[in-house]
Order: sequence, then C-alpha cells, then structure tokens
Amino acid sequence: MAPRTDFPPIRACLFDMDGLLLDSEDKYSLCTNAILHKYNKGPLPWSIKAQLQGRPGSAAGDIFHAWAQLPISKEEYFVEQAELQKLHFPTTKPLAGVEKLLEDLGSAKTGNGGAWKVHIALATSSHKANFKLKTDHLQELFSVFSTDRRVLGDDERIAKGRGKPLPDIYHLALKTINTSLPEGEPEVKPEECLVFEDSVPGVEAGRRAGMRVIWCPHPELANEYLGREAEVLAGRTGEGGDIDLHDLGEIGDGWAEYLKTLETFPYERYGIVVEKEKGEKKL
Repeated sequence: MAPRTDFPPIRACLFDMDGLLLDSEDKYSLCTNAILHKYNKGPLPWSIKAQLQGRPGSAAGDIFHAWAQLPISKEEYFVEQAELQKLHFPTTKPLAGVEKLLEDLGSAKTGNGGAWKVHIALATSSHKANFKLKTDHLQELFSVFSTDRRVLGDDERIAKGRGKPLPDIYHLALKTINTSLPEGEPEVKPEECLVFEDSVPGVEAGRRAGMRVIWCPHPELANEYLGREAEVLAGRTGEGGDIDLHDLGEIGDGWAEYLKTLETFPYERYGIVVEKEKGEKKL
C-alpha cells in the first residue's frame, strides 16, 4: 500500500528504556548467560532473546524457562538472577545518541508554528526495583521524564497480563501527558505520538496503540529479523499471538520507521523544532 504522508506534527514522544535508552539488554544477557553457563547450558540465542525483549517479567520468564530447561526452579533462578542484576545494572550506560536526543526534546516544540512543547513520557516493562538499579546513577539523564510521566512495568494501573505487545502501557503513558497538559492546550491524539522502541513486541504495542513508531533495535536483533523489517514495522510478525489483525498496521503504511541509531534523528520528518543555538532553530 502507499505510505501515508499527511501526518500531523508529533506532539509527544513515548520511550521504552531497556535496549533503547540504556545498554541494559546487554546486562540482561550477561546475567542470563552466567547462570546458563553454571548449569552447562546456553548461551542465550537471539532467536529466543528476541521473544523476551519488551515483555513483562512473568511472560518473558515463561518463554525463557520453556527453552532453557534448567535443573532449578523458577524461584531459584530468580534469586540467582537478582543477585547478578544487583551487581551489573548499576553499570548501565546511555546508548549512542540518547543523551543528545533527550536534551533536544527537552526544549523542542511542535512544527505547527512552535505553539506547543513536545511532551515526553517513559513506558518501560522494568519494575520499580530494577528501574532504580538501572537509573539511580543516571539521574540527570532521566530528569527529562517527570515522575508523573514514568510508567513502569509494575504500575497498578496496568491490568495483570496486559503488558507489551498489548498497547495498554502506551495508552497509559499518553494519559499521563493529557492529564497534566497546560491549561488551554488540546489533548494529544495517538497519531500525534511517536513511540521509540527497540523490541519487536514493543513496536507492536505502539502500533496497536494507534501511534507512530521508531524501531531502533540492537544490531543482533536486527540480524534476527533481516528481510522482515516491514513486518516488524507493521506489527505483523505474529509475536503477539492470536489477535485481531485489524488492530495492527499494514505493510508499508508509513506509520513506522527503522533507524539503526538515534544519533541522527530526523526531527524535520516528524514536525519537531529543536533549539540549535541561542536564537537559532533546526528542524
């Protein structure tokens, strides 16, 4: 189909975190492979890791343990995993381009005459304890996300079993923006939102939320889906299971874009105006 080109300017950017903003997916792999090696298993292949990314812990755990067949219980695995994560999560670092992108968006305006600020929210499957481990040393980086616009994986407003690839977390992230808009500013519509994701289930969640999506995957994940990029961008890889396909996008519909890096984000394409230097603007 012909891609849509008449989109309104983006008014809100909604961000995943693990593997998108931070190198924490590599930390997950490090911890997982250490346990697998201990029990003469592994390492974790990207064909399996791709299914774990972006999903809530319980759903990811079911997929992992069905594959790993470890000689220990899920509870014992969780204890070992938690100890390793306490060691490695505090060493997470921002991925390439993230610091500049968040800095730019912190003062960005929409391209419709610069009337409104571009709003930012976080939508991560990480639970509160792990979020704290990964971000306590990165307070300045995450200061662009006000606390009322941070939606975590254990947020009680998200029903159990309704994590990615379902759209609930992105619907809630948009709600946190719309309930805190300045007086007189109209509500942000889903099609005025840009979701930033690295995972395939996350892209599907954004598409099912009726939002535009940037897919910026780990290089190994990109290799796993080589030749299937159009399916990923449409949310049609089948990772979401048995769902109504009318909830998804269409191949080549123009609602999603694949970027190898966030280092050269195309602001102009999304109607975002960023202050370049004092008195200057860039699109």
